[in-house]
Amino acid sequence: MRSPLLDLPGAVPAEAPDEGVAAHYGNPHVEQRELEAGRGFVDLSHRGVLRIGGKDRLALLHTLTTQHLSGLAPHEATETLLLDPNGRIEYALYLVDDGESTWAHVEPGTAEPFAAFLTRMRFMLEVEPADVTGEYALVYEPAPSEIADVVARELPGGARELFLPRERLAEYGRTHAHPAGVWAAEALRIAGHRPRAGLETDQRSIPHELGWIGSAVHLNKGCYRGQETVARVENLGHPPRRLVMLHLDGTEEHLPPHGSPVLLDDREVGAVTSSARHYELGPIALAVVKRTVPVDAVLQADGVPASQEVVVAPDTGGIARERLRRPV
Repeated sequence: MRSPLLDLPGAVPAEAPDEGVAAHYGNPHVEQRELEAGRGFVDLSHRGVLRIGGKDRLALLHTLTTQHLSGLAPHEATETLLLDPNGRIEYALYLVDDGESTWAHVEPGTAEPFAAFLTRMRFMLEVEPADVTGEYALVYEPAPSEIADVVARELPGGARELFLPRERLAEYGRTHAHPAGVWAAEALRIAGHRPRAGLETDQRSIPHELGWIGSAVHLNKGCYRGQETVARVENLGHPPRRLVMLHLDGTEEHLPPHGSPVLLDDREVGAVTSSARHYELGPIALAVVKRTVPVDAVLQADGVPASQEVVVAPDTGGIARERLRRPV
């Protein structure tokens, strides 16, 4: 679905998985600085949008996903994960409830299958899931604009995400200054250590590896799909891998693409998941590496020397085991 904001001056189309919106509007570094200063907006209209109605909507989501949602207050933003029965991450949802419906945005192309999954799982519950991506577009604002008549997901620091009726997107772009592309948004996401489903995740990913414990996983709630894996890692073990941010050698011209091998002493220990050029930090990346990789080791990411910044500590999890080791 091509965004009308690709017709704005300077717009350069993004590539997969963000095709349909702008990668940038001429200067990604300036766009990053504007967002950091609380100005501008990011067109995220390629992301999937879900609207889930029915009086049992939060009860069903609470039962199926990792977050405590049964008592979610209206207009309170949160995020949650859907795991498979073995605790592997299938979907990441970014939620807000307006008192009548729960709204969520998800990765491009995943709203329809998730809505279908909820439809299969509702049984006799009053839940009405719908993929409304064709009707609503997501827009990120680092500071609120004067628009107040749309569903908004309020974020820390005053930022918000708007579920904007799609027919209003073109007008929004014409009347709001400082558009920023997804390159700018991705650079700030990477610098903020925020994982993204489909990039940082693969078919083996579990929440502890990516730092989603706390923000998207509630550790004191009842049973949900995949909970046994979460509880086992939290109490008795450690995740086999961990998320790191890499500070890449700026003398190299290329950024390691998604999936590039990460090496330690010529031995493959992980893979690059996202990379970007940050306006202050220079070239940076997120990578998933083996838990046992020393945190001070200099790595090679697609041939580029890289130092680590810890996102997920090697000793994550294992609370019960560590408690048993402590002297009485």
